[in-house]
Amino acid sequence: MDRLTSWERRTSVALLAIGTGFLLSWAIPVLVPDLSPAAHKAFWYVQVATWALFTTDYLIRFALAPRRLRFLLRNIPSLLVVLLPLLRPLWLLRALLLLQVIAERVRLPLRLRAVVYVTGTALFLCMVGSIAVLDVERDIPDSNIKTIGDALWWSLTTMTTVGYGDRFPVTAEGRLVASGLMIAGIALAGVVTAAIASWFVERFERTAALERRTEAELAQIAAELGETRKALAELAHTHGALRDELATLTARLNS
Repeated sequence: MDRLTSWERRTSVALLAIGTGFLLSWAIPVLVPDLSPAAHKAFWYVQVATWALFTTDYLIRFALAPRRLRFLLRNIPSLLVVLLPLLRPLWLLRALLLLQVIAERVRLPLRLRAVVYVTGTALFLCMVGSIAVLDVERDIPDSNIKTIGDALWWSLTTMTTVGYGDRFPVTAEGRLVASGLMIAGIALAGVVTAAIASWFVERFERTAALERRTEAELAQIAAELGETRKALAELAHTHGALRDELATLTARLNS
């Protein structure tokens, strides 16, 4: 086990707690806008602290990585979160780091893990996207997304690519969040479709293999029946010969 893997295993629980803290400190002020200024300030400090901890973790993992270029390419979302902490739509991206940490800790069979991951990702994106778009759209005069109910409905129709058009973002930040949800929705739909297709193919292959096995067993049974029939015919022939000999011996004894 290299040093990077060892570090990631030791800090996975801590990162999960940090990610949860960030998500709550970001979501609560959006969902409860009537909080006191002191509460808003405290939640802001929590967000800054979680960003600093994520940044520290990223720098440590980068220093421990045996192949740093590969590490950079495989952790681009984490890098964007570190480099652009003040860009508000990227708070959504930072929140997704929590989902990544949770996914790494799931220990389930492969197929069940895929179902849980896809379902969890869809629900998580819908929830976080709703909060993000509500955060940037609620105070805009021309906006039609004013409540969390509006935001959840918009998120659901956007991710499922239904797009009724009754709710839509009017700000650049809201449209950026919408673009992310559209891409994620299409990607998740593709994953679900591929998983269903894979399940059907596996079932068909299993059925075909069972049919081939059954045909082979039937062929073997037919061959064994043929051999049994042949053996019975030979026994019948032998029985007939023995009966003839017994009749001959009886006739001789009686003469």
